[in-house]
Amino acid sequence: MISEQWPADLPIARVRVARPTDRLDEVVAFYRDGIGLNVLESFEGAGYTGVLLGLPGVAYHLEFTHHVDGSDCPAPSRDNLLVFYLYDRAAMDRIVARLHTQGYPSVPPENPYWSEDRCATIEDPDGWRVVFMHIQQPAS
Repeated sequence: MISEQWPADLPIARVRVARPTDRLDEVVAFYRDGIGLNVLESFEGAGYTGVLLGLPGVAYHLEFTHHVDGSDCPAPSRDNLLVFYLYDRAAMDRIVARLHTQGYPSVPPENPYWSEDRCATIEDPDGWRVVFMHIQQPAS
């Protein structure tokens, strides 16, 4: 059974996934302009420039950083995925079309679970894969 609450002994307030990149502007444009995430914050200091992206009112963020000495972070495999589940198929199709227009084509999934009939897999500027998957909204 899926719980709607964090376990009492794990009182998490926020989750952030952070990753370095040497293409900060391109990566931010991909997630902001292509996917539609909001820039929540940006920062500079100690040789780092960074941007946090996410959804307003939701405690899940992506952080991308660049260090002045370089921040190369190639994707480790085609199975390292960031997955967005969407209830609205038309919205999913619009996001995918927008990314295609910006020069990011769909790529075949490594794992057949992410079949192209219900998902779209697209590589960001660093080669990390993002999956958009249409799912049915649960009955109320």
